[in-house]
Amino acid sequence: MLNIFDLTLRINGFPIKEATKECNKNQELSDSEFEEFQSNSKKQIVEYHLKNNSMYNKLVGDISFSSWESLPIMTKADFQKPLKERLSKGFTIKNVYVNKTSGSSGHPFVFAKDKFCHAMTWVHIFKLFNWHSINFNTSYQARFYGIPLDFVGNTKERLKDYLGNRYRFSIYDLSDKAFEKIVLHFYKKKFNYINGYTSSIVLFAKFLEKKQLVLKTICPTLTVCIVTAEMLFETDRLLLEKQFGIPVVNEYGASELGIIAFQNQEMEWQVDATSLFVEIVDEENNPLPYGKEGRIVITSLFNKAHPFIRYAIGDYGKLSEKSTLKKPLLEQLIGRTNDFVSLPSGKQTPGLTFYYITKSIIEDDGNVKEFIIRQIKINAFEIQYISERVLTSNQITQINKTIEVYLEKGLNFTFERKEILERSKSGKLKQFERLF
Repeated sequence: MLNIFDLTLRINGFPIKEATKECNKNQELSDSEFEEFQSNSKKQIVEYHLKNNSMYNKLVGDISFSSWESLPIMTKADFQKPLKERLSKGFTIKNVYVNKTSGSSGHPFVFAKDKFCHAMTWVHIFKLFNWHSINFNTSYQARFYGIPLDFVGNTKERLKDYLGNRYRFSIYDLSDKAFEKIVLHFYKKKFNYINGYTSSIVLFAKFLEKKQLVLKTICPTLTVCIVTAEMLFETDRLLLEKQFGIPVVNEYGASELGIIAFQNQEMEWQVDATSLFVEIVDEENNPLPYGKEGRIVITSLFNKAHPFIRYAIGDYGKLSEKSTLKKPLLEQLIGRTNDFVSLPSGKQTPGLTFYYITKSIIEDDGNVKEFIIRQIKINAFEIQYISERVLTSNQITQINKTIEVYLEKGLNFTFERKEILERSKSGKLKQFERLF
């Protein structure tokens, strides 16, 4: 079979063969050799940008650096300027890969990768998906993603889907009627795997549960489901595995960096150490040891077009104590920086705390399909939900009591039943949002 996907990348100028050679070479290094490779790569990318990137040179304030820890932490705020002002010498809009972030952090921006770096990103993705016997050239994907609604953007994405051997389902309509049509596609098409936004796929699994259907029996060629872009809760994983009849793999990534962590065959959340350097830092930007929670900071080791050096992506998490330089393991992803709740007592807690509390109660009987929580004021919250029946006063009372136990008293909650929940333009569902 013609490898259309690989061919498309090469036609667009991405040196896949060279990137594959580099990736394979680095993976074969011994632990001591890998430590040297990583140390040299960090040093080289910093020196390159200090010499060739005026924005990064100005940020550091010097043409040299004394230690890794002395380098400033970059944030999305550093990139709120035209792309041409952020590109390194020798790079223009015409000779780099250009894309934009989703804006889920509240700070969307356009970014660039040089073509070798982007090729490295794809080679890494090929390797990760191959862990689960997925080949981009031959495996047929059932895709649950957003899509541009304008004619040009929509046509472009549909063409990419064709070349990428995938069929895209709209996630802007998640009604039972739409899911019935999706099920028919699984009867007719020989899909090999599912890939897409967590919340949309979970909602599809709830529909299957209601209809007492197992997707593997409808589409026997299915082998794995890969969820991305949103948090995957353990209860949702169990639901997906039950209703799909296949393993579920959790992906953590960012458009500007690629896949950061991906569950391997042992279901460990393995971090990319070949093209990225991931560290956890405290609020004073000091590196933390394995096992400690803090801000996730990432360096792209190969991107010469645009600096991502000690870049705080906006997430909190921790690396496992079992991690090594060659095989870091992401033990926990806690949430985004702007997902933290500020309480009247001065306490701060991840927004996911609310989600865990309410999820265990209001989804217990299968009535509630989806919900989001918004903090309106320091002591005021609203919960919007989609359900077959309105929440009872007893359920609401139970939620309020549980929140008092886990958090504090004096918090006010309003509950609003909706026909549809607001999603971002890309189709993502933001499960907690602080509005002040």
